[in-house]
Amino acid sequence: MAPEQMAERAEGGGTPPPPRPLDAIDQAILQMLQADGRASIRSVAESVHVSRANAYARINRLIEDGVIRGFGARVDHERAGQGTSAYITLKIVQNSWRTVREQLRQLPGADHIALVGGDFDVLLLVHTPDNKALRELVLMRLQAIPEVLSTRTLLVFEEEDLGPEA
Repeated sequence: MAPEQMAERAEGGGTPPPPRPLDAIDQAILQMLQADGRASIRSVAESVHVSRANAYARINRLIEDGVIRGFGARVDHERAGQGTSAYITLKIVQNSWRTVREQLRQLPGADHIALVGGDFDVLLLVHTPDNKALRELVLMRLQAIPEVLSTRTLLVFEEEDLGPEA
């Protein structure tokens, strides 16, 4: 079974087991898959000096344990037609995080949502085609959520992905 299929299978399951310690081989596998999520079991096994069966079992365990949450592509948002990025801070009604989170997940271009401590409650990263679409998102969609008390938009001028082999 390919890693992509294993991750899909893991997503459908219930709560993952408690985390187990990761050894140096597990860490090396994670580093390799973060750099290239399409790496074959064979290439992973060769890189970390274990058998294919061992590499397969370790990757499967990392998926079942919830360490690997899935496999995806790193996207250049500008080249993909999403040239405007912004971090939006939100102050929300106390104890409304779960409700707000579900509504934020539905927003077009929402890329990352975090409940944070400090001067605001939620940090949202969005990618939109242009400033007009960003304005619509903030003024028409975000501010229409009853539990959102206020927003502040921080326009991103330049960004850099710090992931492996970015």
